[in-house]
Order: sequence, then C-alpha cells, then structure tokens
Amino acid sequence: MTQNPPSLRPDLARAQVTDIRRDGQPTIGMVSLGCPKALVDSERILTRLRAEGYAISADYAGAEAVIVNTCGFLDSAKAESLDAIGEALRENGKVIVTGCLGAEPDYIREHHPRILAVTGPHQYEQVLDAVHLAVPPSPDPFIDLLPATGVSLTPRHYSYLKISEGCNHKCKFCIIPDMRGLLTSRPAHAVLREAEKLVQAGVRELLVISQDTSAYGLDRKYDLNPWKGGELRSHITDLTRELGQLGAWVRLHYVYPYPHVRDLIPLMADSTNGVLPYLDIPFQHSHPDVLRRMARPAAGAKTLDEIAAWRAICPDITLRSTFIVGYPGETEAEFQHLLDWLDAAQLDRVGCFQYENVAGARSNALPDHVAPEVKQDRWDRFMAKAQAISAAKLDAKVGKRLEVIVDDIDEDGIATCRTWADAPEIDGNLFIDEGTEGLSVGDIVQVVVEEAGEYDLWGGLSG
Repeated sequence: MTQNPPSLRPDLARAQVTDIRRDGQPTIGMVSLGCPKALVDSERILTRLRAEGYAISADYAGAEAVIVNTCGFLDSAKAESLDAIGEALRENGKVIVTGCLGAEPDYIREHHPRILAVTGPHQYEQVLDAVHLAVPPSPDPFIDLLPATGVSLTPRHYSYLKISEGCNHKCKFCIIPDMRGLLTSRPAHAVLREAEKLVQAGVRELLVISQDTSAYGLDRKYDLNPWKGGELRSHITDLTRELGQLGAWVRLHYVYPYPHVRDLIPLMADSTNGVLPYLDIPFQHSHPDVLRRMARPAAGAKTLDEIAAWRAICPDITLRSTFIVGYPGETEAEFQHLLDWLDAAQLDRVGCFQYENVAGARSNALPDHVAPEVKQDRWDRFMAKAQAISAAKLDAKVGKRLEVIVDDIDEDGIATCRTWADAPEIDGNLFIDEGTEGLSVGDIVQVVVEEAGEYDLWGGLSG
C-alpha cells in the first residue's frame, strides 16, 4: 500500500511547536512509536512538560534528554522499540523510556543498561518525575505560555481523540489488558471539551480511538454528565452524536462489533452531521473455531448479518478491518473459510498480520503452531484477494465526485488527499497532479475521480 509522506507518519512525528527557545530553557525530545493511542500519550506528556516550561526539540542534538515512547505488542514492535532506544542513546545519550514496552523494564535494561529510567504505559507522573531528575525544570511564568491546544504530533488539520484506556477482553493473542489495564472511560463532557478546543484551533478531522471504542462508558455504567445545560450519557452513540455537531469530520476506529454498533449507522447515513460513514472493526478471523481459540466471542456468520444490516442503513459505508492468519491450530479449511468470508463481506479496507508469539500471551501455549512458510503463503493469498476486492471497489469510483481533505502538497504541486473512506496512514490516498495552486493543507474540496489503482485514486478538482 502506498504510504503517506514521512511528515504525516505518527511513528516519525515531531512536535508541532514553533516557538523560539529562550536562554536557559530546558529542552526535551520525543520519539513516539506504535499506534495512535500511544501518540496521544506522547502529546499529553509533551503538553505537561511544555506547561512546566520545557521547550520541545525536533531533533536529538537540540535536546538535553529524549523520551522514547515504545510499542511492545509484537516481537517485531519490541525490536523496533529497542532499535529506537539504541539510536537515541547513540545520538543523545540521556534517554527515558515509557510506553507499552516499559512494562518490561528488566528486558529493556538487559539490552540498554544506560537508560535513565523506565515507566509503563500512560504513567504520566512517573515520566515527568524522570524528566525532572534528568533535566530540572526552570519555568518562567511570564514567558512559558502553553498553546491553547497543547502540543500536537500530528498535522494541524487532524487529531486523534482518545476516549478510553484499557480493555476488558481476554483475547489469547493480546497482552494489552496486562499492559494498559481494564477499560477506563473518560467522562463524556471531558472528551467533548477537548474535541471543541481542537476544532476551534483548526482541526478538521477527529479520529476517535481507544482499545475498544464501542465499549466506551461501560465501566462508568453509562453515567450522566453535564453538557450545555443538559445531561449526556457516557455512551458511544450519545458521544458520537455530539461529536458530529462540532463541524469537523468524525472517524471511528477500533469498534468492536457489539449489537449496539447498529445504532451508530444512522448517524453515518445523515449528511447533516460530521460522522463519517466509516467503521474500523478488527474482526481478526471468520471461522468460529479459530475465534474460539482466540477467545473472541464474535462469530463469522453473525458479522456477515451485521454488515448487511449496516449497508442496508448506510449503503456508502466504508468498512475497514484487520485479520490474523496462521493462528495456532489454523487448518487449511479454516483459512479457506476466511477467504470465502472475505468474498462475501467485500470489505473496503483490509490489513492482515501473520501470527506472532508475544511474551506473556496465552496463545503461545496453544498446540499446533503453523509453520512460517505456511503463514507466509496464507498471508500472500489473503492479501491477493483483499487487493482484488479493493481494486474493484476503487475502480467503481471512477467518474464520481468525492469530498477529500488535503494532507500534503509537495514541491511539485502534487496534493496528497484522503476521501471519507481513508484514514491517515493506514488506508489509501487520492492524488491531485495539477491545478493545486489555490489549495492549502487542511482544505476540504470536491474532486472528480479520474483513475483508480489497487489502493489509491487520482482525480481533479471539481469545477
């Protein structure tokens, strides 16, 4: 899949802070790896530090210490995190580690004993304590003013909005509940206040994230919160309805397919609000026996019924999902069931991972692990089918008029845009090759699709 420009990749993001460092101001750098949820954690840490008078450096050389926010979900992610820690040590020397891999401090110190401190995920106070020890604060209350929206690691026109932390599911391949705890939802009015401030600061798209977005509010027993002279439930349907009234695109990620998700679809079908007809739902597999071994309650047949119901309400809905092939015990018949299910589901955007053991995951102890060459073969076959479905769906968009948001305009005047069907980084793009002189990053414009590829579109501005 075509990648977004490096400046838009969350794992390569640099703080969007342009103020000039004053004499004697302590300076911190940040490397943020992993998913958007970790990126939000990085933004919160930097916002707190900025409020305490620290400057934020966009490079190693200008920082007195560097925070590395790690990912530890898969062995490959752990290796990437260790590499990033090593690079920060070489380039700067004073490194504080936080994030998901921080839940394994002995493992990190075994590879990098020179790090200053290790903290786990969303342990903001401990990170600040470590920074204070490494680089003592020196605030000037008359100069160090925090921007109204805090520190952002994404482009100005879109922002991730984390509504909860943790997860109540016990999927055997996942250790997120062990690292981040059980579901903890933010109060609805706190989420909406943050969203309002983001939109007031120029954000055109809010990307709603959590470990389990559709479970939002369950831990709070869907309590009532004060909002604009009335009361609002901490429930994903109520929250989404209010977010859709703020004047920005609203895109929902990581939505588990509970029955009440169907209540969200009419909001997506209603063009008078900003809720995009887009659902990111991690199905993971289709065969009931594989799902049972994964300890996921969903069943493939029921999800096909749900997909049909969603499309009946909102025919233009875009469905994205991720899957795992080569899960322990997966037979060829079970894998073929997944391919047949994909044919029936006709998902718009699909990602696929080959199963990996993760330290601490219960799936490691399952029998009949699939050979690497078989996993690779199944991944190739799965992606070939998903690619063909994507190409056909995009080809059907040629000649249509679509609304897009402009993410980047390069030095040659080529604009990289996204349609409603495309989330930053994980989905495709729409490119405009000419006539972009009047465009700016963050603009939302009408485009006529002229050409389609396997994952991307090309078009021209609609007159």
